[in-house]
Amino acid sequence: DLRSVISAGGERGLLGFAFPPNPSTGRVFVNFTNTSGHTVVARFSRTPGNSLVADPTSRFDLRWPDGNRFIMQPFANHNGGHLAFGADGCLYIGLGDGGSANDPQNNAQNPNTLLGKMLRIDVNVSDGDVTGYRIPSDNPFLDGNPVSALGEIWAFGLRNPWRYTFDDTALGGTGAMFIGDVGQSAREEIDF
Repeated sequence: DLRSVISAGGERGLLGFAFPPNPSTGRVFVNFTNTSGHTVVARFSRTPGNSLVADPTSRFDLRWPDGNRFIMQPFANHNGGHLAFGADGCLYIGLGDGGSANDPQNNAQNPNTLLGKMLRIDVNVSDGDVTGYRIPSDNPFLDGNPVSALGEIWAFGLRNPWRYTFDDTALGGTGAMFIGDVGQSAREEIDF
């Protein structure tokens, strides 16, 4: 029960949760807006003896490049929030551009902020890891080409990637991601 730590209403609240592909980890990941309105991605362990309940004392908030255990949201909307594990075992996190309209802070195009991005991280780390994840060595911007960007970034230029899915390889798909990016005023966008 996360009600006491979540800011709810509008586009805020419990926005996503995902179970790792390997259920033996006993972990579950959640994305929510905290009482200050900022994004938190937290890891919980399932309660021994009852895999349907997360142990509230096991909460671990991932630590981001700025050292915070939350991602600052300048406005109340465009939080994104969806979490999903890809076929590669990595956790994908959709983050909106920080809100308002017309991306006034130019977050979606700024390679030095996590806002307006699709993040890709490897959460298969020990419980003692202080960050809670590592950056996959094949993330696209690690070599600074075509642009130097934060290592967690897998794609940028998004407005509010509220939901996305993968083309299921088990059904003959390619594994490609399809992002439903919320548009402004006239159009919605689907990114491949």
